[in-house]
Amino acid sequence: MNAWLTSLQAIVTREALRFLHQRGRFIAALVRPLVWLVVFAAGFRAALGLSIIPPYQTYITYETYIVPGLCGMILLFNGMQSSLSLVYDREMGSMRLLLTAPLPRWWLLLAKLIGSTAISILQAYAFLGIAWLYGIKMPALGYVAALPALAIAGLMLGALGLMLSSFIRQLENFAGVMNFVIFPMFFLSSALYPLWKMAEASILLHRICAANPFTHAVELIRFALYTEANLPALGWTLLATVVFLGLALWGYDPARGMIRRKG
Repeated sequence: MNAWLTSLQAIVTREALRFLHQRGRFIAALVRPLVWLVVFAAGFRAALGLSIIPPYQTYITYETYIVPGLCGMILLFNGMQSSLSLVYDREMGSMRLLLTAPLPRWWLLLAKLIGSTAISILQAYAFLGIAWLYGIKMPALGYVAALPALAIAGLMLGALGLMLSSFIRQLENFAGVMNFVIFPMFFLSSALYPLWKMAEASILLHRICAANPFTHAVELIRFALYTEANLPALGWTLLATVVFLGLALWGYDPARGMIRRKG
C-alpha cells in the first residue's frame, strides 16, 4: 500500500510541477472563459432574453447562468490538454517507463487522472474567484458544495481525454481530434443556454444536448453552486466516467497492443 500511495504522490507532484512550468497554460485556461464571460455574455443575454432560469425560479443574470458552464469549459480543456501530454510522453518514451512500473496499470493511469483533475479544480476555483471580483457571486455555501461536483466532472472529462489518448498514437492527430471533440461537446450542451431554449429552436438538437455527457456535468456543477443536488446529472456523469475510464484502460492494455502488432 505504501508503494501505491508513493506512486500516487509522485505522479500528482509531477503533474503539478509540469503545470507550474507552463504558465501560459494557466493564463489561457483563465482568459478563455473570461472572454466568454465579459465579451460574449452581453450579446447572448440580449439575444436570449434570459432572466428566470427554470428550475431555479430565481432572478439571475445571464452571466450568473453561464459561470458553471465556463467552469465546465475549464475542466474540458484541461482534461484534453493533460491527455495531449500523455501522447507526447508516449512519443518521447517516458510514458513507457511509467507503465512498466511494478504496479497495476489501472492504478498508474488513475493517478494521472487524479493529478490532472486536481489541477482542473484549482483552475476552476481561480476562475470563480475572478468572477466574484467581477461581481458575479454565488451563494457562499455553493463554493463549498461545488467541490465534489467539480471533482466528478473533472474525472469524467479527464477520463474522456485519457480514452482518446489510448487510441490516437500521433501528436498531430490528437490535436485535431481535440477540436473535433471539444467544440461540439461545449456548444451542444447547456453551458451557454438552457435546454428548454434549445427545444424551442430544434427538437433534434435538444435531444442531442440532453444526451451529451458534458451537459450533465455542467448541470451537476450548476446545481451544486446553488447548493442543490441533481441526482440524474450525478448518475449520468458517474456512468460516463466509468465508461470512458473502462475504454481507456482497455485501450492501454498491453495485450491488445501485442495482438494489433501481430495482426
